[in-house]
Amino acid sequence: MERPRKRDTNAALAAAIVLVAEIFVLAAIIKYVPYTKIDWDAYMSQVEGFMEGERNYAELRGDTGPLVYPAGFLYSFSVIRFLTGGALFPAQVIFGILYIVNLGIILLIYTKTNLLPWWALLLLSLSKRVHSIFVLRLFNDCVAVTLVHSAIALLLYKHWYLGLIMFSGAVSVKMNVLLYAPPLLLLMLKGMSTKGVILASFSAAAFQVLLGFPFLVAYPFEYILRSFNLGRVFIHFWSVNFKFVPESIFVSKAFAIALVVVHLLLLFFFARCKWCRHEGGILPAIGLKCDDSKCSTFLHKLFVKVWFDNSIPCNLDAEHITTVMFVGNFIGIICARSLHYQFYSWYFYSLPFLLWKAPFPTPLRLLLFFGVEICWNIYPSNAISSFILLLFHLIILWGLWRAPSEYPYARHEKTGKEV
Repeated sequence: MERPRKRDTNAALAAAIVLVAEIFVLAAIIKYVPYTKIDWDAYMSQVEGFMEGERNYAELRGDTGPLVYPAGFLYSFSVIRFLTGGALFPAQVIFGILYIVNLGIILLIYTKTNLLPWWALLLLSLSKRVHSIFVLRLFNDCVAVTLVHSAIALLLYKHWYLGLIMFSGAVSVKMNVLLYAPPLLLLMLKGMSTKGVILASFSAAAFQVLLGFPFLVAYPFEYILRSFNLGRVFIHFWSVNFKFVPESIFVSKAFAIALVVVHLLLLFFFARCKWCRHEGGILPAIGLKCDDSKCSTFLHKLFVKVWFDNSIPCNLDAEHITTVMFVGNFIGIICARSLHYQFYSWYFYSLPFLLWKAPFPTPLRLLLFFGVEICWNIYPSNAISSFILLLFHLIILWGLWRAPSEYPYARHEKTGKEV
């Protein structure tokens, strides 16, 4: 019992050191590193139109184009504009605080799962690109990732309903959060009763409608078409990945469909062979054992489970929850047609976890970590850097496939029995 307690103490001390050190690092960056103008002025123009009473998404524009984010973006950046008056320096301070809050949540997740050695937590503070995304670019991705990491932390403490609402709030800031939706749904089906899944999903959907209500009432089609547009084609030049693919193929519909198919297949095989391995497959994991050849019997089971399920929710293990969420999101990152520089924040914080989950020697883990970081700091990206980044991603994915599947349910510390 002494060794785990000592490891927990070391991890907590390392986390505290990282947080304190980051405060000084962020202060130095804000003071001495020049700010790079990208989207801030556009954000402020869009928010200004909203604060002046405009509810038509077709009329909310900035110097980078029309508004394409859901209502949560407008609310969060309206608060920032109210607090800063649109001035840059106080906004950087707010995003510095947001960086610390997000890092604190991530460190909580890591210490809860207790997978990494304490010194590996220091890697979370070593990304030049992520520091830039937060305090030198002020992207809305920073708000969204903080919310989604908060949602994961809430799931670790079994606050499913609040976690789903927090997840819905993250989606309302930026749609990339939906990469977490498939693994989240699987965890809900494994960890909650069917009634609980339905009620939690309804709560998340209702919260999304509540956030968009002023726009849905006034101009519903404009709001839905612009803020939830899944068919956007990004510019080939700005992409960090798949730069080695010819532009004619990169922007084609066939390439997009192929990536979606690969994405779904990878999710299916990881769910079947890794995340639901101990239960014997996806259907047994969610309580639907289709062992009868008659479809009517299976449908009857499904109906009974949905409307008359009174089973006790399962207590999922923290490492299992984190693994499914981080790996599911990472699969989506690999299969994304275009990754802009700010999208690095969507999975950087999961990289140490994924690397220590894979059965790699520590030197290879560090090589992959810093290799990915270097690829994201090459500007502009090129065919070689994007190919190497994809290669690193695939090596990590291969390691995750080879990794032994953790037991998904929490065990009692002394008896080893399920809780």
